[in-house]
Amino acid sequence: MKPLSPRYLLPAQRSQGFTMIELLVAMLLALFLIGGLLTMEQSTRKAFGNQNQLVQLQDDERLAMTLMAEVIEASGYFPNPVLYTQSGEFPTASSPAYAVYATPGQSIFGESAVSAQGDLVTVRYVTAPGDNIINCTGGNNPSTAGSPVMWVNTFSIDASNNLNCTLNGNAAVGLVSGITNMSILYGVKTNFSVTNTSADSYLTAAQMTATDWMNVVSVQVTLTFTNPLYGGGPGSTSYNTGQPATITFSRVICVMAKGGVNS
Repeated sequence: MKPLSPRYLLPAQRSQGFTMIELLVAMLLALFLIGGLLTMEQSTRKAFGNQNQLVQLQDDERLAMTLMAEVIEASGYFPNPVLYTQSGEFPTASSPAYAVYATPGQSIFGESAVSAQGDLVTVRYVTAPGDNIINCTGGNNPSTAGSPVMWVNTFSIDASNNLNCTLNGNAAVGLVSGITNMSILYGVKTNFSVTNTSADSYLTAAQMTATDWMNVVSVQVTLTFTNPLYGGGPGSTSYNTGQPATITFSRVICVMAKGGVNS
């Protein structure tokens, strides 16, 4: 039998590879996809970190304002008005913890710009066993004596940006960090021809008179917190001009003995 001519045979399959251009294109596409994934991952991490810091800021603001509101609204409280009187329970005294109270019956006092961190406010009240009124350290004033006990609470901001509480002249206790300034305004009732318990003037401590201190019906507290996003978020070393350096929170607190309801 005559063998087939070579032109009738199927050509052998040549082994083929990728050209250099194809490899470069593939690498560029891979780098593009990986870069997109990394960008998404970094954005997600940054958003998660920013959210955590904002949640912490909200928690700090809530804790600071809650503690201050609980204490300030109790200013002037004393048990059993049948047995005790305001002037009798809140005397003037020579003790450093009480020296700021110049008038019998006065239960609140403040100072303007005591430091670069702003104002100071001091309130006092008297409790009997079982009253369960919170003090500025978060305790429930465990008054176990048979007679009422006075508690003097002072709020201030220290040079390390901590909200501090000083209870009965003892060592200061740190409550919340990251607060750069505290501003206090006192709502005072001066027009007694109007029969209500509303403040008609808001004054700084420096503007207050001895009479004004006896007629404080509310206190406006403004706390200035450092903004955790000002530096551009977690891991950023450059300032973010789109964010303010600080954030302020304000609250008006009614003094129960004067106004009756917290605003």
